[in-house]
Order: sequence, then C-alpha cells, then structure tokens
Amino acid sequence: MDWGMKNRFSKIIRPDTGRTVMLAVDHGYFQGPTTGLEEPRKTVEQLLPYADALMLTRGVLRTSIDPAVSTPIVLRVSGGTSILKELSNEGLTTSIEDAIRLNVSAVTMSIFVGGEYERQTLLNLSKLVNLGERYGIPVLAVTAVGRDMNRDARYLGLACRIAAELGAHFVKTYFCEDFEKVVRGCPVPLVVAGGKKIPEQDALQLTYNAIHAGAVGVDMGRNIFQSEAPVAMIKAVRSIVHENATVDEASILYNLLKAEETKPKVPAQ
Repeated sequence: MDWGMKNRFSKIIRPDTGRTVMLAVDHGYFQGPTTGLEEPRKTVEQLLPYADALMLTRGVLRTSIDPAVSTPIVLRVSGGTSILKELSNEGLTTSIEDAIRLNVSAVTMSIFVGGEYERQTLLNLSKLVNLGERYGIPVLAVTAVGRDMNRDARYLGLACRIAAELGAHFVKTYFCEDFEKVVRGCPVPLVVAGGKKIPEQDALQLTYNAIHAGAVGVDMGRNIFQSEAPVAMIKAVRSIVHENATVDEASILYNLLKAEETKPKVPAQ
C-alpha cells in the first residue's frame, strides 16, 4: 500500500486497537426500504458518532448524510439486481471518479463464489482493485452467500482466499464454526457481517466469537439499527471490539443504556 491508501485504511481500522466497528446501511440497493432504514438520515444520525466507518451507497450518502461528518465512508459500488431476481448478476454501478468526488475511504462490492454469475463478479472485483490501486483507495470484497451455499469454513475460506488473491485489501464475510481456519487462509484482514436480525445477546456473542477467532471487527447493520435500543447496541458492540469486554459485560452495558434510551420522554413544561 502507498501512503494515501494506508492513510485511508487507518481511518477504517483504528490503529490504536487494530479493530473496527463498521455500520452497514447499504441494504436498500437490493432490498428497497428495509425495516429500520425507511428514513436513512433519521436512522444513521444517532449512530454515526459510534461507528468507525459507514458502509452505504452514493445515493444515500448524497441525500442523507451531513457532509460535515468525519466518519469514514466505505462506498458500495456494485448492484444492478434486486431481491426479485438472481442477486449474483451484479455489475459495477459507480465510477471510481465519483468515489473520489465523494472523498470515500474505501470502495466495496460483492462477489458470489459458486453463484451463477461467479466469473462476472470476480472479474469486476479485479477491475475495481486495479482502479483502487491506481488512485490509492482500498477495496473491501464482500463474500455474498447464495441460497445454495453453505456458510462453513471450507466455503468461506475458499471465497475469502479468492478475494485476497484477486487483490482485495480486506474482506467482509460470515462467521462460522472453525472460523480460525478462514482467518489463517486469508492474508488480508477479515470483517464479520452481522447478517439477519438476531437477539441482542446472540449478536454480542457473535461479535465476541468473531474477534477472538481473529477477525479485525464487525460490519453490522440490522443487528444494530433494528435493535430496540440501537445506540445502546452499537456501544455494547464497541465495548467488545475496542475494550475487550466479555459478552456478559457488554450485555450489562446494553441493558443499562437501553433503559435510558427507551425511557419515556417527559414533555417540556
């Protein structure tokens, strides 16, 4: 990595801890108005102070994020399909010039190893890495999992290693049993996806397991913004990632903060 790329990368993965808590709010690019993201600005504003990076599309960035914020942006640049069609038939949707104009810290796209359009997405990743290298912008590869793919160490290890071999600077993937094997087989940092909404205690356990198995952080969306107390949840996740809290300690913190966050507001007299 040259200086510019290292500088951008250091904004996403904190140098003091070597870890990151990313907030994913890019779901609308194929799901439409996802529950909790119907009004992106309203959802994101309260969470931005606690996110090390924000993952989203250029449309939401331009319309819903205050340009004065200092939170680094990981820009989703792939798409072209919806939940109504074959998701692996993605293409690159955003130019590197637009990413530069938006002053992003990284760009990201999905690869579908084993999917119908596997080759297309892998070649798109290679193109994006070439562009990222040209302009000093890191590339995050997302190992999307098709309906017929197993989220096991063998499959995820294959997908993550291919992404790294093609030049991705870091990879977002799923946690699985024997995740340590996935980490060992991938020469670039791994960030674990939160996936579908699960109970808060389970999401905290997922975070703990991922960090202790070698991931550099998590990129959570629904398990934060669909939580009953989103701010409490992201703070609890941060306590595990950056402060080495246990699941029990993070759970206690969540419940304390949740009580405050959900307390009925007393009308001003």
